[in-house]
Amino acid sequence: MSPFLIYIGRAGLYLSLFYAFYLLVMRRTTFFRLNRALLLLGSYLCLLLPLIRLRTVTPATVFVSELTMAAAEAGEPEAVASAFPWSELLVALYLTGALVALAFFALSSWKMGRLIRSGEQTRREGCRLVLLDQDVPSFSWGRIVVMSRKDMAGNPAIFTHERMHVQYRHSLDLLLFLPLQILFWWNPLVWITREELRLLHEFQADEGVIQNGIDATQYQLLLVRKAVGEQRFTLASGFQHAKLKNRITMMLKPTSSAWMRWSYLALIPVMMLVMYACNNPRNNKKAEAREEAVEYSVVETKPSFNGGDANQFAVWVNSQLNYPEQAKTDGAQGRVMVQFTIGADGDVRDAVVLRGVREDLDAEALRVVSASPKWEPGYNADGKAVPVLFNIPIVYKLQ
Repeated sequence: MSPFLIYIGRAGLYLSLFYAFYLLVMRRTTFFRLNRALLLLGSYLCLLLPLIRLRTVTPATVFVSELTMAAAEAGEPEAVASAFPWSELLVALYLTGALVALAFFALSSWKMGRLIRSGEQTRREGCRLVLLDQDVPSFSWGRIVVMSRKDMAGNPAIFTHERMHVQYRHSLDLLLFLPLQILFWWNPLVWITREELRLLHEFQADEGVIQNGIDATQYQLLLVRKAVGEQRFTLASGFQHAKLKNRITMMLKPTSSAWMRWSYLALIPVMMLVMYACNNPRNNKKAEAREEAVEYSVVETKPSFNGGDANQFAVWVNSQLNYPEQAKTDGAQGRVMVQFTIGADGDVRDAVVLRGVREDLDAEALRVVSASPKWEPGYNADGKAVPVLFNIPIVYKLQ
């Protein structure tokens, strides 16, 4: 599978875990500013976690000379017949979905911009106020507040609410979240969290309105009266929001206890556990199985391959390797360090990648090493056959 899709899948897993924690724990608190910061910071941190690889096996010293698998036009082994290009199909589907999501937001922005340009524009309390003759739901974007003349004259609390969106820079949050929606359009938790972020903005704006001296009961009645119609612009913060009950409930909710902030730390061990699970924990079992194996450098009689030394095995590996076509297309190169055990019976087992390049190159190296013919096993000083640890570096290089 394409390394990019693998990265997107892993990042999507981390995002899902983080958003699930937000929905279960963080959204119940009244720490609106803290939740906003953590929601955005945590989202982008999840994009970095797949790049952090936990090593469960410590690389040992290299015992043989490097083996180079070069994709030269002459002398290159014949490629294996390719299967159905599932990877290319998945990449195409992914890119199509991302382009559709991008087009959706571009269309929304165009409609919003056209509506803004159609109104009368004035300056008021640090905002660019756009007044429209038609009855439209009020909303804000950047430092622009769009309202109908009717609402501006009869319901000044609406303008105060939209001004709070401008003051708290909620539009910046939505812009920062937009790349996540495009990259992870396939993940429903991303879309759910986008709505939770907008709802969090409403909580904070409602709190700001009440702190400005507007009666809470009258403001809640205004919310009920205006809770008709639909949100027209998905990029904007609007006064009419679908989750009206949640907004009123949050206004009536007492301030969360300060100790609740400490509960957020529970996410750290959970994320570490998932990172460990995503970094091939099976390597630990293989390492345990190799504990009794003797290091190649200290075994009395070294194992031999086809009557030769370690370099003879390197020649055999080179004859069996096939440079993956997708890796050649992508220009991927690098060194794969493979460790395996030569058993007391001469069989090769427990092959594992200590240091990899990308999935397809690593997989090909493991395939060839695991298919090795029998060796002549190594022997200790007593003449007893013993399992021996062996490392081989395989270098993929395009010429």
